[in-house]
Amino acid sequence: MLRLNTGTWLLIFLLVSPTIFNISVCERDSRSAVKKRRMSEKVRKMFYHAYENYMTYAFPHDELKPLTKTFTDSLSELGNLKLEHLPQEYNGSALTLIESLSSLLIMGNNTEFEKAVLWLSENLTFDVDARINLFECNIRVLGGLVSAHILATDSTNRSVQGIYKNQLLILAEDLGQRFLPAFDTPTGLPYAWINLKYGVMENETTETSTSGCGSLILEMGALSRLTGDPRFESAALRALRKLWSMRSSLNLLGTTLDVASGEWIEYSSGIGAGVDSFYEYLIKAHILFGRDEFWRMFQSAYLAVQKYFRHGPWYHEADMRTGKATYWQLTSLQAFWPGLQVLVGDIAAANSSHREFFYVWEKFGVLPERYLLDHQMLHPTEKYYPLRPELAESTFYLYQATKDPWYIEVGKSIVDSLNLYTKVEGGFASIKDVTTMQLEDHQHSFFLAETCKYLYLLFDDSFLVDRNYIFTTEGHPLPVVSAWHERLPETYIPSNWTSVKPEKKTKRASAMSLQVCPATTLNSGQQWSTG
Repeated sequence: MLRLNTGTWLLIFLLVSPTIFNISVCERDSRSAVKKRRMSEKVRKMFYHAYENYMTYAFPHDELKPLTKTFTDSLSELGNLKLEHLPQEYNGSALTLIESLSSLLIMGNNTEFEKAVLWLSENLTFDVDARINLFECNIRVLGGLVSAHILATDSTNRSVQGIYKNQLLILAEDLGQRFLPAFDTPTGLPYAWINLKYGVMENETTETSTSGCGSLILEMGALSRLTGDPRFESAALRALRKLWSMRSSLNLLGTTLDVASGEWIEYSSGIGAGVDSFYEYLIKAHILFGRDEFWRMFQSAYLAVQKYFRHGPWYHEADMRTGKATYWQLTSLQAFWPGLQVLVGDIAAANSSHREFFYVWEKFGVLPERYLLDHQMLHPTEKYYPLRPELAESTFYLYQATKDPWYIEVGKSIVDSLNLYTKVEGGFASIKDVTTMQLEDHQHSFFLAETCKYLYLLFDDSFLVDRNYIFTTEGHPLPVVSAWHERLPETYIPSNWTSVKPEKKTKRASAMSLQVCPATTLNSGQQWSTG
């Protein structure tokens, strides 16, 4: 019998083990790819279940009521909590169809996109007697049209080019011109409400939110670059600069203000409703347009948020004048924040907060609108979940940044919950009460524009290969192109992003120096480091 000594066995092991290891790695990667394909197909089916039911029961009205299989003309209701001044003869603007345009192209459905473009170009008009919320109409309708126009004119999208003659851009320019009277105020801050046909109404309220006048620069800036008309970008930029000039000495802003006087109404704010997309648009405007002014604003604002709002992985609200905590609550809109942190390379902080949001999701099955951190309980009245996308959005960004398969599992959990609790025969319904899972008869347009889109891209990011995009706050992709940059952005090396503590006496964490480039966006397969 052949006897092998210890040295020979060791040599054999060293020769064979890499092969075994490579086989196991390949098997793991293969299983992962199969799982992602299966999940992306699940999300595709979710999208089409929502889309086809909308087209069957609600189109050309704004949004679907999936329980009763009817419709709502909701564009005039968005942001209108008291449902005041509702139009009498408004019959919808095909809002959900507009919101679905970029999702259709991302999922490769050029045929349906072409049908949508032809219908919109022949039938859609904004010359309607309807009072709409400027912010909501900007991010949903203007953003949807501008983004879809850019995707349709992409040189790689040849199947659409034959029939596309800039119809969406023509509609977008018409809408943008109808926005401009809202900016005719003593401060340059726009009214929150404007009538698409008649402009600003007599005795219109002068109250607006920080998000409402500080989250217009992406869509209106892109419209100016595409049309050559500088008025849109100039109006949005003037409003943003005025808003930034109203910050406190702590570099904090409030939540609501008066556009006529330029005075704050509500001094308490956080990173949630009323303020959220203001921060988002500062960094994304820098990425899109390469202007250092936006980066300086964002850097100061971000450090202030980390210092005054952050408490461990959570973010409370605080008074802009003193930095003192006001409300200790989680709101579902805050779940976008980890995704924003990925864009600036603050991965550790992003991961920490994301895990807490997902903990709340798992606790209730979905993410409730408001959760009281100091009492560890639901808000007594805001127990609903309207199919919001923010947790899926941050999950997508963190997976792109880390390629950690745990985020795929988070995405699977989100998909399973949506199918279990919100899917009905007529589409996907909002949840009225997360404690009982009682449903509400409303399928919001952002479910197709954002929730399904981010989940699909989490599992299938082939759309992003060799391309750079930023996504608007409504999930509409805008390409990062050098022609839109005033100059190429620099690389910034901020430090201590995550080490700012809410109390000075707290021992500071070790400094984490992050070499990040805010102008670097997400490519498929791009690796990020926090070293």
